[in-house]
This record gives sequence, C-alpha cells and structure tokens, in this order.
Amino acid sequence: MSAIVSELILGGQKSGKSRRAELIARDWLAQSPDHGAVLIATGQACDDEMRGRIARHQRERAERVPGLATLEEPRDLAAALRERSREQTLIVVDCLTLWLTNWTMPAGAQDMDAPQREALAQAWAAQCQDAIAALQDAPGPVVLVGNEIGLGVIPLGREVRAFVDALGVLNQCVAAACPRVTLMAAGLPLTLKEPR
Repeated sequence: MSAIVSELILGGQKSGKSRRAELIARDWLAQSPDHGAVLIATGQACDDEMRGRIARHQRERAERVPGLATLEEPRDLAAALRERSREQTLIVVDCLTLWLTNWTMPAGAQDMDAPQREALAQAWAAQCQDAIAALQDAPGPVVLVGNEIGLGVIPLGREVRAFVDALGVLNQCVAAACPRVTLMAAGLPLTLKEPR
C-alpha cells in the first residue's frame, strides 16, 4: 500500500470497502508505536438484524485490527473529527451512507410537515459543510467509507431518488477533499484519484 493519506473508499455492499479501511488502519498502526487509530461508527442499532450486524462487525474488527478504537457517532461527524483527529491518529469513518441516512431519514421523518422537512434539510446542509471543513482541517489522515449506489436503475419513489442524489453530491464533496479516492469491486481496489 502506498503512503497513507486521507482517502475516500466507495463501493457497493460487500465490495471490500470496510476491509480496505481496516487494512489501512492496520498498516498505519504498524508504522510507529506512536500511531493511534479510531473508527467513527455511524450505524445505529434500530432493529435486531442491525444489532446483530453491528456486534458481528465489532467482533471481527477487534480480531483483524486490535488497536483500532471505536467511537459511535451517528450524527455529529464534524465534532467527532475535530475531537479525535491528531497528527499521529488515523481516523476511519464507516460509513458516510449511514451518516446521511441518520440525517435525512431519521425516525419519525415520515410524519414531518413541510417546514420540519425544510429545517432538517438545512441542518443537514450545515452539518455536511462543517464535516467537510473538519476533514480538510484534520491534522492526520482520515479514511472515509461510503456506498456508491447511483450505478443502477433510477428509483421510483421521490424520497429514494432524493437520497440517491444527496449521496452522489456528498460523495463528490468528500472526493474533492481527499487526495486519494478508491472504488472497490469484488474486493479489488480501483484507484480513481491519487495524491499529486
């Protein structure tokens, strides 16, 4: 693996995105005893299946990268980045897609009226800008994992189309802020952007 810099890792489900991020964290930790690594987990255990999935990921991650600490932060990614980012600390954000979901489709969103939805959209836009600024200001490397879901059939529902659009815009903004961007498919990395 080449020099460790901030990187956006995109791909579909089970494409190897999280595994690549873990390998980067493992390599970072092996470079120096002064290095630390923190995973900012954005997933929320809203049902039994998700609780089981999170528990399995925690167990497997602890076996693969024992030095990787975990911070659960489903919404305030900007504050978590500012709080944890240090020159000798690598941050892994897993994942941007769930972070967007937590903001744009919170519990009870279907019952919101138009002004509430507009206020939520404005809060999301502010949080997104703040998180991009925190990423750009981070003194150490940040590895962000996200889904690429815009390659398939255009969804039928207005809300789903809006989500796909919002994720595409988010991915573009994060890609612009990262020196390296990698697309994962079938466990294989395809470099989309390299540091200059």
